[in-house]
Amino acid sequence: MAPRPRKRASRPTKPRAGSRRGGGGGDDDPFFESEPKRRRGGRDEDIESEDSDDDAVAFGGAVDEDEDEVEGVKEEDEETAGEKKMRIAKEWLKTLTDAAKREEDDEDEDEEEVGGRRVAEILQRRQLEESGRKRRELAARVLPPEPKDGFKVIVKHRQPVTAVALSKDSDKGFSASKDGVIVHWDVETGRSEKYLWPSENVLISHHAKPPLSAKRSKHVLSLAVSSDGRYLASGGLDRHIHLWDVRSREHIQAFSGHRGPISCLAFGPDSSELFSGSFDRSIMQWNAEDRTYMNCLYGHQNEILTMDALSKDRLLTVARDRTMHLWKIPEESQLVFRAPASASLECCSFIDDKEFLSGSDDGSIELWSIMRKKPTFIVRNAHPSLDSDDQELPKASFNCAENGIHKSENFSMAQSWVSAVASRKGSDLAASGAGNGLVCLWAIEPDSKGIRPLFKFKLDGFVNSLAIAQSGRFIVAGVGQEPRLGRWGRVRSAQNGVAIHPIQLKEEKDDL
Repeated sequence: MAPRPRKRASRPTKPRAGSRRGGGGGDDDPFFESEPKRRRGGRDEDIESEDSDDDAVAFGGAVDEDEDEVEGVKEEDEETAGEKKMRIAKEWLKTLTDAAKREEDDEDEDEEEVGGRRVAEILQRRQLEESGRKRRELAARVLPPEPKDGFKVIVKHRQPVTAVALSKDSDKGFSASKDGVIVHWDVETGRSEKYLWPSENVLISHHAKPPLSAKRSKHVLSLAVSSDGRYLASGGLDRHIHLWDVRSREHIQAFSGHRGPISCLAFGPDSSELFSGSFDRSIMQWNAEDRTYMNCLYGHQNEILTMDALSKDRLLTVARDRTMHLWKIPEESQLVFRAPASASLECCSFIDDKEFLSGSDDGSIELWSIMRKKPTFIVRNAHPSLDSDDQELPKASFNCAENGIHKSENFSMAQSWVSAVASRKGSDLAASGAGNGLVCLWAIEPDSKGIRPLFKFKLDGFVNSLAIAQSGRFIVAGVGQEPRLGRWGRVRSAQNGVAIHPIQLKEEKDDL
């Protein structure tokens, strides 16, 4: 009998992916689950966690941030119209308040900035005025004189005053007369002290030469004071320049060298250098500190009458050759300005480094510029013999025997002879004097446009010298019954001495 074939044993088959094992509906074995399914299961868990959060909300649990924003919007939507208006009004009021505070702070800062700039401008302007690069405007501030104002004689001299000088700060003054008396006086109080001339032996020991005659002449024609107030220089008919110590009022030096009377003197501002002019037609330069001779300048063809110094490098002189010379000391050169026809220059004064004034024997005042050889402006008959009310002022009597060059037709003209001019240097204020009983105050127009009259002050006698204070608040005049360089006229009603007149000025708005 044939053998029965053996049955092959069945192998367990691997279930296909996603299928469940048969039998009895038991749980699935995760071992046989595919990877995708396990991942899906993780996502299901996440979803379930979100559902749990929702449940938590339902039971009063934690609130999500998005839900807070939604609720905030709902609350805003629930704001009433009145509350909204109140909130907007408060916000607008706060905005306005903040803006006002910012404006106040800005204004305070702007005021401080403007004030600082203003102070800087004032200081800069004053520095330019003091250095001479900008002209100080004083003429526009001069007020009309009051009835009580007038020339008041503060120092009396026995003989006609020939020269006056003010210190740099204008608190002290000096005057000299034909009798050789030199007086030092206080402007405020009028208290005066005389300088005593030393003996002849002392003068010779101070390097003075013996006099040509039996007695040395002490007739003084000119004065000058140094800017530091230490030295006073005098010159006259004895042909010497005498140097005095202002503090002790003692004679310390005599400079000799001129061969004629010393007619004019000038110290350089902020310098110890002294200039002297003489009838010998020469100009000499000295050093008061070192007591030495420095230089000699020639150029005039006749007697030198007056001079003025703007600096140690610039000098202005007038002579009887009808010319005015502007000297440039370092360059050793000079500019020559010639007087108009039929006029002879008698006095001069610097205004600034570009303009200057002169007075003539025909009664005219000339304004000059360094850019022209002829006057840029002329005031004819600046000192008439009659005042503004056509009432005659005290007239002078003339002695023809002493000076035969004067003719009868020139007698009335002699009172109008401009014998002195002065200016407050670096400003537009100037003054002139003559023998007609008036001192005239002038305003210098800018850019050499002209000279404008301001006021006239009455003063009897020949005004032989003038000086304006540095502040511009008063003017000093040396007056006498006779002219400075002669005796061809006489005003008997005049009083020999030093007279002072106040000048009322408006206060500057920008005073610090």
